[in-house]
Amino acid sequence: MSSLLSPNLLSQLVCPRDHKPLQESAGYLECEAGHHYGIVEGIPILLVSEATQTHIEAERALAIAEGRDRNPLPQITTRDREVDFFVQNTIAATNGSLYIPLIGRLKEYPIPDLRLPPGKGAAFLDVGCNWGRWCIAATRLGYRAVGIDPSLKSIRAAYRVARQLGLDITFAVADARFLPFSAASFEQAFSYSVLQHLSKDDCREGLREIRRVLRPGGKSLVQMPNAFGLRCLYIQLRRGFGDPGGFNVRYWTPRELLNSFSDAIGPSSLSVDGYFSLDAQISDVRILPRRYRPIVYASEVLRRLSQYMPWMRSVADSLYINATRAN
Repeated sequence: MSSLLSPNLLSQLVCPRDHKPLQESAGYLECEAGHHYGIVEGIPILLVSEATQTHIEAERALAIAEGRDRNPLPQITTRDREVDFFVQNTIAATNGSLYIPLIGRLKEYPIPDLRLPPGKGAAFLDVGCNWGRWCIAATRLGYRAVGIDPSLKSIRAAYRVARQLGLDITFAVADARFLPFSAASFEQAFSYSVLQHLSKDDCREGLREIRRVLRPGGKSLVQMPNAFGLRCLYIQLRRGFGDPGGFNVRYWTPRELLNSFSDAIGPSSLSVDGYFSLDAQISDVRILPRRYRPIVYASEVLRRLSQYMPWMRSVADSLYINATRAN
């Protein structure tokens, strides 16, 4: 029987429950303990079914993998010069509210600048990759990128976009709390605008998983919202400062971030990602509506100033936490 998975992908995966090797058998992946996982269109669905899922798309992916949803998956063909249908319609959900006017109107993929040194072939893991924009950025910077997301829709789109751009990137449906990779598999972990949507306990579990899959001395770079950011304070005020539940954003204080990342991964530090928004990228400014460009330019000016004035981190809306796995 021919394999449904590429040998390269299969060699990277382990059981997310017990981290034992996986073997492909009869259209499933199975570990020696008998845990098995469905494969859909060559994409492994490596979700832990008994866990409470953090996103409705994870429930849908499990239903498809387990045969409980027999509706055929939509077949989407993306021509060479057009932006993928999924990206066109989810650009605001993945890139933020400033991108709402671009829904259905994108003429190119908004691939961000990754604030990391050249990869030189290092293994890179994007936790919550969606359609793969940061994996694309990492690959172009010289990393060997792997992306995971609990949404089958997103991973199907990520593969379409990667193929369209001629890039060799590996993707799988998986959960940040149960990463399907062996210990010490990656030199660099990354996550943007994802872990903020989990409960704080689930987020910390994801951080411990990131530490497990990082090699000693490996680094992680994770974007999170600052509870004291000016826009973040406004959003919290509007909803009464309570935990919103579901997949809504949770806000963290800088001290909470440093303590949680240091405890879970290793020595950590903060740097500014931006102001007035959680997602807008200076690399996208030319494709954004003109009325939004001053916001992005102002954010970038303040970000650069923050490198010389550390106190400015305390009022940034979007922070990066840089953590290094302790040996």
